[in-house]
Order: sequence, then structure tokens, then C-alpha cells
Amino acid sequence: MTSADASTSTADSATLDPVTSAPDRPGSLYGRLWRSVPRELGFLLPTLPIVVVAFTILVTGLATGVGTLVTFIGIFIVIGTLFAARGFGTLELARLRGSGRPEIRGPVWDRSQTSGFWSKVFSTLLNPHYWLYLLHGLVVNFAVGLFTWFVTFVWTVVALSGTTFWIFSRWIPNNDGWTLYDWVRRYFLPGWQADPALADNVLYFIVGAIFLALLPFVTRGMTMLHYLIALGMLGRFRIAELQGEVADLSASRSAAVSAEGTALRRLERDIHDGPQQRLVRLQMDLAAADRQLDTDPQSARRLIEGAMDQSKEALEELRALSRGFAPPILLDRGLIAALESLAMRSTVPVTLQSAIEPGATVPQEVERNAYFVASELVTNVIKHASAHRVELRVALAEEVGGEAPRLVVAVEDDGEGGATVIAGHGLAGLEERLRGLGGTLTIHSPAGGPTRVVGAIPVR
Repeated sequence: MTSADASTSTADSATLDPVTSAPDRPGSLYGRLWRSVPRELGFLLPTLPIVVVAFTILVTGLATGVGTLVTFIGIFIVIGTLFAARGFGTLELARLRGSGRPEIRGPVWDRSQTSGFWSKVFSTLLNPHYWLYLLHGLVVNFAVGLFTWFVTFVWTVVALSGTTFWIFSRWIPNNDGWTLYDWVRRYFLPGWQADPALADNVLYFIVGAIFLALLPFVTRGMTMLHYLIALGMLGRFRIAELQGEVADLSASRSAAVSAEGTALRRLERDIHDGPQQRLVRLQMDLAAADRQLDTDPQSARRLIEGAMDQSKEALEELRALSRGFAPPILLDRGLIAALESLAMRSTVPVTLQSAIEPGATVPQEVERNAYFVASELVTNVIKHASAHRVELRVALAEEVGGEAPRLVVAVEDDGEGGATVIAGHGLAGLEERLRGLGGTLTIHSPAGGPTRVVGAIPVR
């Protein structure tokens, strides 16, 4: 039996799929606001051409469609305008996400359950989300976009030109004789005497520095205005979210019940094919030894020795079965120690990498399920993959987009590949088990390998 190569390292969790986002870097609130300024300016400054184009297309489409309704062609023009509004609304959501705002879940646009041409047509016209998107692109976002673009553009220009005025002021002609220095001296500091050019440079720099210092608050405020409007008009309705959650819970419950039934049937089969058969053989050997104890002690002794071997093998099989649920080392020393033990026992060399920070707390039930996933995946590799090495990675992914943190277990092997989910087999059972926990199972296994299976379990 070959020994496993079990090594634990603090690898970055970004090496695990699905991709996880890094937590915010430490720093003051003002520093974090400044780090967001480039992305927020990237959202705000292109807003003017976007809202103007959207307004032009939508008002033209709606006016043309309403004006030609009597010819029935107008219905399709209106529908096309609604789809255009949906496109501009989706673009707004993508731009907000790019600016660093939390993701807003858009409506579910699936019309696959609607059959028939006219049913699809009227389902679009009767969908309130389309009309909200149209109102957003035609009126609300147009007005708000003009306001936020003007404020952002003027504020940025004043901040940059004020702080750099001293560089190019010597080349600016002053034909009318008005200067900021004269204005300040006339209304605020009468009697102030200074060199006009130097005073202007200093005053412009002070004004520009003030505007520049407040720029992060302005960009965040303007972006948040767009975000709050989009949250109310472009997001899915709360009742739709609740219906989706109910459907997900129902699917998770069904998957959990199915996975539990599969696990019980598998346990029953393993006990029947393994320990139960050995115990039956043990009983028969002991009965035969009892009959021969007086007449043939040597044969009885051999039978007893065989029975002892059968009892040891039955005990080992029972221990192996118990490891698939909760080995004692998992309860006593935690997940990493249990995975190290799993790697050491594997007949295929296993390299273990952990990106879980020391001291991180994970609920015991989550650790137990993570161990079960890792054990099943490694066992599956040993039985079916014809692999020479296995990489087992585990990481605690941070909260992303409002979703709960996840414990991620990834197993990769250099086997022959071609792993698929087949009903009643190991990967199908794992997929059902994870779905019942609210998690996911991702499989990438091209023909010829390598195979990579990633299980993610929510940590609540």
C-alpha cells in the first residue's frame, strides 16, 4: 500500500472555483471612498450619452408605435421599444455592478412557459417589469442622469482645474480684468493687498483642493442615487423573490430527502455485502468449531482462528463505513486533521492544500458534510479514474453579493476523465446532497482528463 503525500499550506482561496472575491482592504472610510472614485467616475461620466441615446430611441419607438397602433404594426413597434428599454435597464444594472455597488437581481424574463405566438406577445405587454424599465429609461433615468452627470462633471472640472491652475495660469489672457482675487477682496476681505497673480493661484488652489477633497462623497452620492432608483424600478419584485425562495426550499427539501434515501440504501447495501456476510460466515465457523471441539480439536482451532480473522475484517469494514459519516478525528481535531487522515489512508497519493485561516470557525455540521464530500470524491477517484495523483483543496470563501459564505472542497485528479452525473451513482448522490444543503456541485471532466470536481456548502 503506497503512502499518501499529505501537505497543508495556506494557499490563496482564489485558486478554488467558483471564483471568490477578496475582502475589502483595511483602511479608513475616506480611503475606501477614494479607492472607489475611478470606478464611480467610470459609471457617472458616460451617463450623459447613454441616457440621451436611450431617451431618443425610446421616445421615438413609443411615439411611432402608439401612432401606428391602428395598423397592428404599432403593437410590434411598442414591443420592440419595450425590449429596447429592457436592454438599457440591463445595461444600467451592469454598469452599477461595475461601479462597485452590490448586485441587483433583475426580473426573470423567461417566457418558455408561454406557448403560442400571441400569448408571447401579450405576455410582454402585460409584464409590469417592461413598463417599469420603459419609465426608467424614458423619464426617470434621463432626468436623474442629466443631473448627476452635470454635478459630477462640473465638480471634477473645478477640482482638477483649481488644483492645477497655477501651472497654466500664465498663459490665460485676462481681457476683462476680473480675477478671483478681486472678487474675494471686494466682498470678503476689503483692504487685502497682495500680488494678484499669486493670490489668484492660491485662491484657485484652495477652491480646487476643497472640491477635490469632497469628490469621493459626490461620486458616491451620485452613484447611490442611481443605485436606489434602480433598486426600486429595475429589480425583481419582492413577491417574485419569495416565490423563488419557496421554490428553492422545496427543491432543496426534495433533494435532501432523495439524498438521504440514497445514502440509506447505499449503507444498507454496503452492510449487506460486507460486514453482514462476514458475520454470517463467522457464525457458521463458530458453529462448526463447536461441533468439532470434542472430536477434532485441531480442526476446531483452525476454524476459530478463521473466525477471528473474519471478526477483524468485519470490524475494519464497519470502521471504514463509519468514516464516511463522522470519523472520531473529525469530531476531536476538526476538518483539516480529518482530511489529512483521509489523504494518508488513500491508495492514490493525495496532496492536501488548505486556505482556511487558523482560528476560523465552521459549524460542525458543515465540516461533517465537507468531509463526506471529500471522502466520496477521493473514493470515486480511486475506484474509477485510474489516476496517479489527487489534489484536494479546501477553502472558506467570503460572502459575495449577499450570499452566505461557503466552504469549498475541490478535488482534481490526472485520471482518464469523462466523469458524468448518472442517476443512482456517487456523483448524482453528492449533487442531491449538496442541493439539499443549498450548495452546488461543479464538474469539469473532459475525455482524457484531468477531472476537477468542486463542492460548495453554505456556512450559516
